[in-house]
Amino acid sequence: MSLAKLLQLASPALPVGAYSYSGGLEAAIEAGAVHNAASAERWIGDVLEFSMARMEAPILLRMMENQECNEAFLASRESAELRAETVQMGYSLNRLCKDLGLGEVPVEEPSFPAAFAHAAVQWQIAPEAALQAYLWAWLENQVMAAVKAVPLGQTDGQRMLLSLGDRIEELVKKAMQMKDGEIGNFAPGLALLSAKHETQYSRLFRS
Repeated sequence: MSLAKLLQLASPALPVGAYSYSGGLEAAIEAGAVHNAASAERWIGDVLEFSMARMEAPILLRMMENQECNEAFLASRESAELRAETVQMGYSLNRLCKDLGLGEVPVEEPSFPAAFAHAAVQWQIAPEAALQAYLWAWLENQVMAAVKAVPLGQTDGQRMLLSLGDRIEELVKKAMQMKDGEIGNFAPGLALLSAKHETQYSRLFRS
């Protein structure tokens, strides 16, 4: 049952609207930083390692330990779109948790990792497995966004998932060993392109 619940929480079928966001990737494509499979893998891999694994993963772990991190996480979002993304997905998952009998996240404006942590705790999912599922769900969404927007073939997308997915276990171990002072989200290129996306003329995604 724990594995089934873990898969459900990481599934692209989870109705939180993740498919409508690219997390800044679409702006990188528009700027020419991402233009083929190799550059897409490099971009996604860098964001995975230098942003997701160093900020969202250790924050998620602390949220599962009932630490007050939601406002700090919201403040770490570098653009209006990135903040709106996590708030909308957090709202949707929080509402789903309530509908499934898991209760609500006890914060006023839950971010997505706050709602994810709440669901994982209620379903008694181990922290390490929850972090792996969270990063995998993010990675899968990024790859599918690249397949649509670059565009790439499905085989290219699967190759990226195999390559980048192999890095998740080690990144999770590092995230679990991080001290509070080591947590950080320094990704200036992502921040600048995300801000530019807010006025991008033609786009498929909301971020």
